[in-house]
Amino acid sequence: MSLMVGNIKKSSLWLGLIAGTMMMAGCAQVRGHQGYIADEVLMSAIQPGVDNRQSVEASLGRPTFTGQFDDNTWYYLSRETRQYGFNNPRPREQQVMRIQFDASGNVAAIDRTGLELVASISPDGNKTPTLGRDRTFFEELFGNIGAVGAPGAQGASNDPTRP
Repeated sequence: MSLMVGNIKKSSLWLGLIAGTMMMAGCAQVRGHQGYIADEVLMSAIQPGVDNRQSVEASLGRPTFTGQFDDNTWYYLSRETRQYGFNNPRPREQQVMRIQFDASGNVAAIDRTGLELVASISPDGNKTPTLGRDRTFFEELFGNIGAVGAPGAQGASNDPTRP
């Protein structure tokens, strides 16, 4: 009998150790990287008036993305994130380098920004505020009863065969 109790204690001890290890693994910090892997020496070597599109692409590679309305702006984005367990990742470091080219393809300006431009957006509950009517659930559900096929609901028509 005492042998059986000893085995139960050992197995419960092992189960406790395994469960504790799994719970601690959920608390481990996960690091991530997004975008361009920034090399400070190469990024500081780009000079306005000296470099052009080809030399920038040869030094830094293709940009992370280009300007939406103008191909004369290139962006190199680098972001380091961290998160614990199943939480959302949070930026730890961020670097954005914007390179603007003139019409002939030469570097006109270089701007750099960091983590100061990261905005934290926290939604308000489960709703998104919108403009318009404020209707209840039942008004939305039953609001169209009788409106389909009602006289005057379809509007005017250019078809001479329709009234």
